[in-house]
Amino acid sequence: MSGSYDDSVGVEVSSDSFWEVGNYKRTVKRIDDGHRLCNDLMNCIHERARIEKVYAQQLTEWAKRWKQLVEKGPQYGTVERAWCAFMSEAEKVSELHLEVKGSLMNEDFEKIKNWQKEAFHKQMMGGFKETKEAEDGFRKAQKPWAKKLKEVEAAKKAYHAACKEEKLAISRETNSKADPALNPEQLKKLQDKVERSKQDVLKTKEKYEKSLKELDNATPQYMENMEQVFEQCQQFEEKRLRFFREVLLEVQKHLDLSNVASYKNIYRELEQNIKTADAVEDLRWFRANQGPGMSMNWPQFEEWSADLNRTLSRREKKKASDGVTLTGINQTGDQVSQPNKHSSSLSVQSNTVQSVQSSYNPFEDEEDTGSTVSEKEDNKIKNVSSYEKNQSYPTDWSDEESNNPFSSTDANGDTNPFDEDTPPAMEVRVRALYDYEGQEQDELSFKADGENVPSFLQGMS
Repeated sequence: MSGSYDDSVGVEVSSDSFWEVGNYKRTVKRIDDGHRLCNDLMNCIHERARIEKVYAQQLTEWAKRWKQLVEKGPQYGTVERAWCAFMSEAEKVSELHLEVKGSLMNEDFEKIKNWQKEAFHKQMMGGFKETKEAEDGFRKAQKPWAKKLKEVEAAKKAYHAACKEEKLAISRETNSKADPALNPEQLKKLQDKVERSKQDVLKTKEKYEKSLKELDNATPQYMENMEQVFEQCQQFEEKRLRFFREVLLEVQKHLDLSNVASYKNIYRELEQNIKTADAVEDLRWFRANQGPGMSMNWPQFEEWSADLNRTLSRREKKKASDGVTLTGINQTGDQVSQPNKHSSSLSVQSNTVQSVQSSYNPFEDEEDTGSTVSEKEDNKIKNVSSYEKNQSYPTDWSDEESNNPFSSTDANGDTNPFDEDTPPAMEVRVRALYDYEGQEQDELSFKADGENVPSFLQGMS
């Protein structure tokens, strides 16, 4: 037997090697991927720039809002300045992040865009010129070798088929020798078939080996041509990789604010402002401006003066005509319902009070203040501080409950201030243009050229 046949030999083992026919397409696809990666990198930088812009805007809004709150709040002195230093820091950092956003878009983004335009050239029929050149180069280098590979596959298939046929012929011949009923002529035919199958095996094997040898001889040239095209693709990809590395380094420099001198100065200045806060100094200032250290006009003996009396009289008259100003009014529900008491400090009748002016009126309606409930809720959210520095406090006080301008001696009386006087009866005379007799009960009758008094008014008169 010229050769042995194994069924496992006919099973083709798939290979993912670059040298297999058509596997160069992954290298060609890498060129298209390079163009797409440029777009991805530009989108990445654009999103980061947008984040930098939004962050800068939020820092500015935060600094503006809290600076107003701290300035209007109860904090004072050096600690207030230290607190406000954080808002100054936020404003300066906001400017730096806007500069980062500008660098990312104006430098890095535009650089990638221009490089992509120079490296990839679009065709009229679609695709890129660089992709087509690589595809054509690989196909040209692989075509001769692929043709010989196809011949080898055909020769191998024929050889394996001949070996299978030889094995079947030998098996039939062996079985026929053990059969006594088989005549010599039939046995002779089986033996001839075995001989022919052996010759076919030899011929196909020789052809298979020859084609395989030719393929081996063509492989070095095939590899050289494929390597040449592949190196061209490698050089193109190397340019892209080096460019990406360069751009990423520039992006890193733009994002890294720790190496920016002005950024370091911001926090150095912030630390100095915080360290200048002095509790002792703030307490001393508060004592001098808000505490016992304030000056006071203590009461002193004053001589009576007629001019001064006339001046006071004019002021009192003017004050009585303009209304009464009340400050520091604190009322409860029980006090409002009680009748008004005369006090040594202030006596006011409810029907003579025309206007009440105060720095703070807890009874003031929303319509009088010109604000709505939603606006007040917004003010509560915005104004975090408990009170403002310039908030006025009532200075007038009394230990009696008589200072109630909202109570009246008529509060429990029988009179109703809302009742209106009944108007007196009126007689109206009218002149009719023609005679008319009322047809219904609710109609009037008139005589022409005469003064008439409607019947419903006659009873009233």
